[in-house]
Amino acid sequence: MPADSAQRGIRIAAVADTHLRPAVAGRFRPDFRRLAEHADVLLLAGDLTESGTHAEADLLCAEIADLPVPVVAVLGNHDHDHKLGFRISAQLTDIGVHMLEGTAITLELNGIRVGIAGVMGGSGGFPDYPGTPDEGTEEHKARMRRGPLDGLLLRQALDTLDTDLRIALMHFSPVVDTLVGEPPKIYPGLGCHALAEAIDAGHATLALHGHAHNGTEIGCTAGGVPVRNVSHTVIGRAYASYDVTPAVAPKP
Repeated sequence: MPADSAQRGIRIAAVADTHLRPAVAGRFRPDFRRLAEHADVLLLAGDLTESGTHAEADLLCAEIADLPVPVVAVLGNHDHDHKLGFRISAQLTDIGVHMLEGTAITLELNGIRVGIAGVMGGSGGFPDYPGTPDEGTEEHKARMRRGPLDGLLLRQALDTLDTDLRIALMHFSPVVDTLVGEPPKIYPGLGCHALAEAIDAGHATLALHGHAHNGTEIGCTAGGVPVRNVSHTVIGRAYASYDVTPAVAPKP
């Protein structure tokens, strides 16, 4: 990395869909404990627990407590399965995790002001794969409508940031690119184009998401913002790491 501070970058570690439960407890901890060797911050993109129970939240906290770098997170749909998402957020906040839900945070990392805006996101579909917000169960309708609403919240959160870098963090996908590998018929349920519109309009440097377990890591918005699917099953490791500078696209 050049010595010139204008070219200095940060290293972002990110993972989604850890689905903490007894069967995987402790799997991520050894790598997380060594994060400072490879990253300046850890971003968690939702579905951190298997089904959002108290016991799973305790396992999650044990996995990410006292890490050597700041941790920023959003919840995913499975973290709300038992309607205890607010409790999980509170527990994570208590151990120092910065929780985002239509909000943003600014961190100074390696001499660079980094803004991170986060939402869970939701379904809603894409131009070539439209959703059906007026059909199906009430739960289906709510999830289909949440994507566009969280797109608005993401744009507002990004607009609050006056930083060198802007990172958009969400659980659902903003683009089809990173869904490739999933059955196309379920694309509308895996993300929403409104999230990509917010990423572009909010001048994000990088967007991170999960949710699509069988998708593809690398994608891009129509406006050219790099998108990365960091679902654990996609990246195949405890976390993916990206080097990001204010002027250069991230490199895996």
